[in-house]
Amino acid sequence: MTRPSFSVLHTHRGGARLGRLVTAHGTVETPAFMPVATHGSVKGVLPSQLTELGATIVLSNAYHLAQRPGVEVVEALGGLHRMMGWDGPILTDSGGFQVMSLAGLVRVDDDGVSYRSHVDGRAGRMRPEDAIAVQERLGVDVAMSLDECVPAGASAHEVARAVRRTTAWAARGRATRRREDMALFGIVQGAFDPEQRAASATELVALDFDGYAAGGLSVGEPPGETARVAELTVKLLPADRPRYLMGTGTPGDLLRFAGMGYDLFDCVLPTRNARNGMLFTRDGKVMIRNACHARDPRPVDEHCSCYTCRRFSRGALRHLHLAHEMLAAQLATLHNLHFYLQLMREIRAALAEGTFPGRAAVAAGAWA
Repeated sequence: MTRPSFSVLHTHRGGARLGRLVTAHGTVETPAFMPVATHGSVKGVLPSQLTELGATIVLSNAYHLAQRPGVEVVEALGGLHRMMGWDGPILTDSGGFQVMSLAGLVRVDDDGVSYRSHVDGRAGRMRPEDAIAVQERLGVDVAMSLDECVPAGASAHEVARAVRRTTAWAARGRATRRREDMALFGIVQGAFDPEQRAASATELVALDFDGYAAGGLSVGEPPGETARVAELTVKLLPADRPRYLMGTGTPGDLLRFAGMGYDLFDCVLPTRNARNGMLFTRDGKVMIRNACHARDPRPVDEHCSCYTCRRFSRGALRHLHLAHEMLAAQLATLHNLHFYLQLMREIRAALAEGTFPGRAAVAAGAWA
């Protein structure tokens, strides 16, 4: 049995660090970006293509998988790795964000969450112990504690209550953990209140989790506030554990937050924006539907070596997008994920060379 472990290989001034997360399904060199596979699939991309792109870990969502196809079905199909056709590490969010985003369907109390399934309306109940048990049954490599995430603009009372619940739920979930080959992360909450953030981090660190996440920082707040609280939070987390900034962000965000010392990132932007015809380049965004691309023989990004840029012109991609061909979304997704994963490679290389941000800033280009 491979027990999860994390080591810091090099620390750069300012806090950025090069690390290595070892799991039962493989090693993740950090800082790393996790493509989002909410329902057990990164939309528009084969698992083999993810490997070719350089992805080493993906993110799924335990709440969504429990609703459809159901934990029992995933188990019957050989576990989440087998069902997905993905051999590498998987991190699952427990569903705390869904508690907030599906607010009209849920009721939260100190013991847990009662909800109506967004899939079929069935009544359900999720306690912190249930969240851990579901993730263990899915067979994932990194699990997240159940937390309460409050929206931007929440009152001081709501923030304090969410921090209290998050700590209590983290302790209860941790106490029921059974799988030693699965890492378990606690999630720091506290909205934009420095005192609540500090209290949340202190209480979770005392519980001695395998890693820690900064949650509640992608809920509609101004970017400047996100950066301020992210920097405050990372300084409260132990240096010998992986640090995960949840749900953020643009290529510039990845560069900025890796510079603060965060190790893991996820975001739907590269895949969601691809389906809407927006492609990332070091010169900024390209909206492929725009008429200016109709006869453009150039690739999306002349500095890019991805399959899409090697084989297809902007004009061809625009035609496919306007014709609503499935291939358009697939090619755009390949490009965007390549852009993100190449940026992470450049960040790691700059850290290894001691030149951070160095060429990573060049790779991020207009987003830096």
